[in-house]
Amino acid sequence: MPGSTHAVDVLDSTISYTDRGSGSPIVFLHGNPGSSHVWRRVLDDLADRLPDDPPARLLAPDLIGMGRSGKPDSGYRFDDHARYLDAWFDALGIDRAVLVGHDWGGALALDRAARLPGRVSGVAFFETVLRPMSWSDLPEGGRARFQALREPGTGERMVLEDNEFITVALPRTTITELSAADLAVYAEPYPTPRSRRPLLAWARSMPVDGDPPDVHARVEAYDKWLATSPDVPKLLLTFSGHPTLMVGPRAVEWCRANIAGLDVVDGGVAGHVAPEDRPAEIAAAIDAWVARHRLVAR
Repeated sequence: MPGSTHAVDVLDSTISYTDRGSGSPIVFLHGNPGSSHVWRRVLDDLADRLPDDPPARLLAPDLIGMGRSGKPDSGYRFDDHARYLDAWFDALGIDRAVLVGHDWGGALALDRAARLPGRVSGVAFFETVLRPMSWSDLPEGGRARFQALREPGTGERMVLEDNEFITVALPRTTITELSAADLAVYAEPYPTPRSRRPLLAWARSMPVDGDPPDVHARVEAYDKWLATSPDVPKLLLTFSGHPTLMVGPRAVEWCRANIAGLDVVDGGVAGHVAPEDRPAEIAAAIDAWVARHRLVAR
């Protein structure tokens, strides 16, 4: 199932995306500071698992301001990303899809499902924002880092000037050592401080103790949907063994108690950027879940 990269006009900019196969759409949404590149091996493995006459169309967009997508004059708030993503679905004529999201891509997937439930047939997610948090919910090292990122001047120095999300944070969030070539792909969209504004905006969007209030409200809204939509299949992939993981045992138990229609699958040992560590396991879990719930024709 060969794939190709395209770009489409969306609002006042463009969104780049990879597209392979045909049939029922499965859309993969990346996080911060990633791009559709993070899904490359997951998509390769999943494509190999599908029949020769593929029942699914696998798509992975670059979020606005990220990857090869355009960089409009935007604040890159959560709502901005959701608006551009909605416009991308409309531009491609995708009426209904399975969504797969990692990190902020998971939050955007859950947000879209809650806002537009008739256009989502299933949601798979991992290492993402599952509920509003307090500072005590974050591990000590992560708490100090997120607090520093929110400090005016300090966050700008860390992300915009020193490019720490690419040069420091990204390599630390995998067990697998990233190749120089892959690091270069991740770094390419962010050569200047101005180009890194989306990375800082995402870093400051974590809903902690009600701040920022707009993201807090979006997460509360999709939490209500998660609890009251048993007819929509949901898949939580869990991982273990690395200090950068967001979703630990307590969060998994919360999911089991509060999310309707949920399957939970252990993906093994991985860091936060699990598609770099466990692409085959992620693809296998998605393939089995999609088949089990008949989300695409077989």
